Amino acid sequence: MNERNRRVLISGASIAGLTLAHWLARDGFRPTVVERAATLRTGGNGVDVRGHAGEVAARMGLMPRIRELAADVRGIKFVDAADRAVTRIDMRTLDPESVEIMRGDLVALLRDATDATDAQILFGDSIQRLEQDEDGVTVTFDNAPADRFDLVVGADGMHSQVRRLAFGPPARFIRHKDHYFAFANTDAALGEDRCVTMFNTPGRMAGIYRSGNHAQAKAYFAFRSAPLDYDHRNPSVHKQLLSDAFKDQSSWHTKELLDSALADPDFYFDACAQVHMPSWSTNRVALVGDAAWCPSPASGAGAELAMVGAYRLAGELAAAEGHHHRAFARYDAALRPLVTAKQQIGPNLRLMIPRTRTGQHLRNALTHLPLLKAAATMERRTQARNARPLPEYMPPR
Repeated sequence: MNERNRRVLISGASIAGLTLAHWLARDGFRPTVVERAATLRTGGNGVDVRGHAGEVAARMGLMPRIRELAADVRGIKFVDAADRAVTRIDMRTLDPESVEIMRGDLVALLRDATDATDAQILFGDSIQRLEQDEDGVTVTFDNAPADRFDLVVGADGMHSQVRRLAFGPPARFIRHKDHYFAFANTDAALGEDRCVTMFNTPGRMAGIYRSGNHAQAKAYFAFRSAPLDYDHRNPSVHKQLLSDAFKDQSSWHTKELLDSALADPDFYFDACAQVHMPSWSTNRVALVGDAAWCPSPASGAGAELAMVGAYRLAGELAAAEGHHHRAFARYDAALRPLVTAKQQIGPNLRLMIPRTRTGQHLRNALTHLPLLKAAATMERRTQARNARPLPEYMPPR
């Protein structure tokens, strides 16, 4: 390919950033990934590789390993305070073609795929300032010397620093969905094997995610709340917020789960929110993944959109021979219908975290009916009819 806009800086070494780096390197670009963390972040919850994300993974040669490492969680069980099952949902019947894998396992596979290319990863650093001009972007880092890149892509999550620097403050784009969530490591003995076990009180949920292929289980929490003003990078504050939300809860295994979560150094807490933007690019800076369109954890589509979005962005840049304005416009047009559809999260939050006890009883009654399976089948058929084929971007000669 020609030399136009070959040097690309990617902020964020997670699913979107690593997928983008792999495909850019394959297509003749010279990507560098900068990651705030000192090492690869291998924690996290289960994520679904579904739809076109499975095709992207297959084209990277990763699907056999993804299937080997699949979490093998078969269903969701809702329990009462005495740990008696009140209803179950068989997840395999709702989306049989999806493969669930722990986020850390998927990131490690993507890192291996990226390492096989010429992409570089700079750990323990982050972007401090961006200065765009007609010919490129001057980037100031927290630690490394300032450098010059042709393009910059923010793949740095819902709280994206690149988005803040290039597009404006978070309040312009983040829409709160009235809930907060947390997860952390916990004792696997507290939950049923190959199952997500959930216990509800009005407006709150505590649960255990126990993979069939992993010794370590995950504690899950969610609670309803208006937007909270807090430092999203301060784990001590996050733990205090979760403690305040559940400190009066002693039913079921809630106290044990809370104690293990508060003691876990890999504890994760964030808002259930979405990112909505009129454009995912401004001149030489673009966004991908949660930085651009976070669909919220309730959608179950974060990994799918991250992988498909990164693949399409790299492919459009290659197809446009580095002409970034043309590539960014095509990328936006190609992805926006899928993103819009996935951001319609429907009744998921109301099912998982009913606001009232009456809501809990209604949810439990509904799950005994074949409505969920029928709705899921109809949704899959609708998506299949409306799905656009995933293009095969050929590497440059």
